[in-house]
Amino acid sequence: MLLNRISLRVATAVGSAAMVAGATFAVSAFADSGGDPGQATAAALPADPAEAQSDFFAGAVQLSEEDLAEQRAAVQERIEQADGTASVTGTATEEKEEPEEEDTGSDSGTPAPSGDPKGIAQAMLADYGWGADQFDCLEPLWEKESNWNPSAENPSSGAYGIPQALPGNKMATAGSDWQTNPATQIEWGLGYIEDRYGSPCEAWNHSQANGWY
Repeated sequence: MLLNRISLRVATAVGSAAMVAGATFAVSAFADSGGDPGQATAAALPADPAEAQSDFFAGAVQLSEEDLAEQRAAVQERIEQADGTASVTGTATEEKEEPEEEDTGSDSGTPAPSGDPKGIAQAMLADYGWGADQFDCLEPLWEKESNWNPSAENPSSGAYGIPQALPGNKMATAGSDWQTNPATQIEWGLGYIEDRYGSPCEAWNHSQANGWY
């Protein structure tokens, strides 16, 4: 019985010595760093776990249900805005096709006159600086040559079209449709008359004198 009491006292003394030693070590450490020894002693002593937990959550702010709802709405709005931006930036740009240019049927890009061959010729005279009086000579000249028929062809010479070009493919300089388009044939024929005779009346005079022009 006496031995047990002595052992208990020894154990208590050892425990107390350990606590004192720990406190002394903490005080010495704070003293070396310039701290307050009183704070060191308090730090060395074990804190109450319940009190420590209470101090940890002391700075927390309790939000109301209304505040939480507002924060959720703000987060949802940011998510939707981010999705919308990604959708816009992720959309591929469609290539636009350039409209095709319409074929006007003329090498110069200007629609060729259409209609009655004689009407076309009258409209073109002004381009060469000729008046209506020159048509009075042009009309009988090409009446004699082809009867103003764009498909007329001389079986013996091979002359072709309204102005009876020889050979007919000479008129290709006025347009690739020289075989069927009266306007192309007339344009070539008026150019030929201007270069060769100067005017339709001079060409008509030569034709009457020689039978050709």
